[in-house]
Amino acid sequence: MTKREIIIERDAVRLAMKGAQIFSQTAKESVDKYGRFAVALSGGSTPRPMHRLLSEEPYASEIPWGSIHIFWTDERVVPFEDPESNFGVAQRDFLDKLAIPSAQVHPMPVWITPERGAALYQEELEGFFQRLGSDDPAFDLIFLGIGKDGHIASLFPAQEALDERKRWVVAVKGGIPYVSRLTMTYSIINHAIQIVFLVSGRQKAEILESIFEKRQLRLPAQKIQPLGGKLTWLVDQDAASLLVV
Repeated sequence: MTKREIIIERDAVRLAMKGAQIFSQTAKESVDKYGRFAVALSGGSTPRPMHRLLSEEPYASEIPWGSIHIFWTDERVVPFEDPESNFGVAQRDFLDKLAIPSAQVHPMPVWITPERGAALYQEELEGFFQRLGSDDPAFDLIFLGIGKDGHIASLFPAQEALDERKRWVVAVKGGIPYVSRLTMTYSIINHAIQIVFLVSGRQKAEILESIFEKRQLRLPAQKIQPLGGKLTWLVDQDAASLLVV
């Protein structure tokens, strides 16, 4: 059964600080236990303050960056230089400022067709977990956000990708901007040991209320249920303003 925790922080600044603390603590624990830490990040504006904090002290020194593998839950099929690129933004916000071996940073392949890119990223994930001695894709930590329509990663309402059970990565089209995208599916996301939602701003209050109070809607975010793992909702007071907790 999924263990769910709701953490409400005062504002977006405190939210970023708590997210960075969770990242750091989980990274150190995973490296101590397994010798490595595998994390998947999402894009959007909400995680950017957290990402910037990770490149600053104390995190720049205390996190064992040389043992960390960073993946992405989804990506727009645009060049990394494009401001809409999740990887490109993360690279500029914090990755370029840290001593992470380039082979341990795993951007989604956007330089080929979306279908081929999805297959290639699936192969990369399979190879990574097989080298760890497992065919089970259990990330130590995945950070997710939610859209105002309840989407997560690039899994949008009413898409066929929501029912994918075999593939870990698929090509889709949707969102704003309306472009081709690569996205992880529930088949890999829900195997994570820990999933953390970052939700900030009053514009997310209504969808957050719907996710918690209107289960019959079957929004993409409502299908996030880590199998035997931990689910944390890290939200600021504006986003949580309509919740009864």
